[in-house]
Amino acid sequence: MSESHEKPTVETTAPQGGGPGEAIEAINNERQMTLRDTFRFWPKAIGFSLLLSLAVIMEGYDTNLMSNFYAFPAFKNAFGDEVDHSDGGMLISSRWQTIIGNGVQVGSIIGLFINGIVSEWLGYKKTMIISMVVMIGAVFIPFFSTGLPMFLAGALIQGIPWGVFQTLAVTYAADVCPVALRAYMTSWINICWVIGQLISSGILNGLLKRTDQWGYRIPFAVQWIWPVPIIIVTLFAPESPWWLIRKNRIEDARAAIRSLTTPESGVPFDMDAHIELMKVTNQFELEVSSGTHYWDLFRGTDLRRTEIAAMVWVTQSFCGVPFMGYGVQFMKQAGLSTDSAYGMNLGQTGIGLAGCIIAWWIMTYVGRRTLYLTGLASMFVILMIIGFLGIPTSTSQTSWAVGSLIIIMLFIFQLTVGPACYTIVAEVPSTRLRIKTVAFARAAYNAAGFITNVLMPKIVGANDWNWGAKGGFFWAGIDLLFLIWTFFRLPEPMGLTYSELDLLFEHKVSARKFSQEAADVLKPELEEVGRRGEKAAALN
Repeated sequence: MSESHEKPTVETTAPQGGGPGEAIEAINNERQMTLRDTFRFWPKAIGFSLLLSLAVIMEGYDTNLMSNFYAFPAFKNAFGDEVDHSDGGMLISSRWQTIIGNGVQVGSIIGLFINGIVSEWLGYKKTMIISMVVMIGAVFIPFFSTGLPMFLAGALIQGIPWGVFQTLAVTYAADVCPVALRAYMTSWINICWVIGQLISSGILNGLLKRTDQWGYRIPFAVQWIWPVPIIIVTLFAPESPWWLIRKNRIEDARAAIRSLTTPESGVPFDMDAHIELMKVTNQFELEVSSGTHYWDLFRGTDLRRTEIAAMVWVTQSFCGVPFMGYGVQFMKQAGLSTDSAYGMNLGQTGIGLAGCIIAWWIMTYVGRRTLYLTGLASMFVILMIIGFLGIPTSTSQTSWAVGSLIIIMLFIFQLTVGPACYTIVAEVPSTRLRIKTVAFARAAYNAAGFITNVLMPKIVGANDWNWGAKGGFFWAGIDLLFLIWTFFRLPEPMGLTYSELDLLFEHKVSARKFSQEAADVLKPELEEVGRRGEKAAALN
């Protein structure tokens, strides 16, 4: 890759029109920019993407908080609706746990679909600010709750802005970052989610001995810390250049890119060619019928892109992830105390975070498709071993072994499938439908959560199916089905610009043949699109 600095840097004059060949030049320029030069030239894009993604820390914190509160002494003694016969205290019934958990999912799905409409109408910035304001108000409900029905209302209302955070951060990162940075900035979303879980686990662990009302009010109050700083960052952040291009606000898009770049770095960059590539990409998607409505997700080549994005995210629900939440439970069966269990849960989350960070380095060299195949295959093997450990009568040793294997599986998940998922769902959609494709895919993931929420308590419940570790066989079978789908249907988007991905999808290139070489053969078509765009502009 060339690191020559003989070419001019950002051009600050606004041209009246760019030649169609400039789109090809922009693709070549983006490919030739080294990772080091990308960090030097796009530091503000990195900064804004990192900071806006902090909203996902909030979502990870909140969702982990609710799922762990049910066994939290201060919470279950204050709001328990059944007697715990093991210690004479109170507990939250499985019925209410399911109702509140599903309330979060319903709220999130509503928020996801609202985000797909509102962000395309108002822009990413205004949508984020409105969501943060709603979140500030929504936190009051669980903070002042006096019963489980109020917590249900809070979960439902809080779920709406959570649904916005789940998709807005990753689509903004995909919009503002160049090809070389996409994997880092989109997978950062996964790291933020794990950080949120780590913070909530740490706070709960610190308040474990507190039995008064502040034992559960303080964790809710912490949620008020996030919105104001994120709102301030959002006010200073530029709008998505791709959204501005779709709205035909070309000069605003140019100004947004200037706000995201550092011309004084001396890195070669042609602003005119970059804008022309964005315009040609948008025009190409218009010509192949990429609209901006939800029903366009299921038309033409966008149907395949929607399938990939949705299946990639649904894979996270069914590849054995539901089993991962029960690693500490198996260790408790082996004799681990409640205090130690919360500490182990904190350590388990920390191990997952380590996997996410290592994945950043791996994704520099390994493609998303390879990560998915490797991760799913590895988890299949571990789940089968767990299943076999469940065949003999359960002992302290086998329970420890199962718990340890689940933690290893969590590490592998966060090393492969976890971070790669966010990158794939952000890269695969067309630019015109990205926000809605990601929203639909995440909604599919949340809907899958309804199924796993019903299955897992039955699989491990002593009064239900009581499969225990033998449930590993069930999830291994499901994992294998998704592994087969991944092999035949998941393409490799690594290193491809959005225009190149458009070409490969439009020409129905096989998932196993996606490559820069295949895209190079089709690139002349972009010049034709550019010439047609010039003629249309001249006529207008």
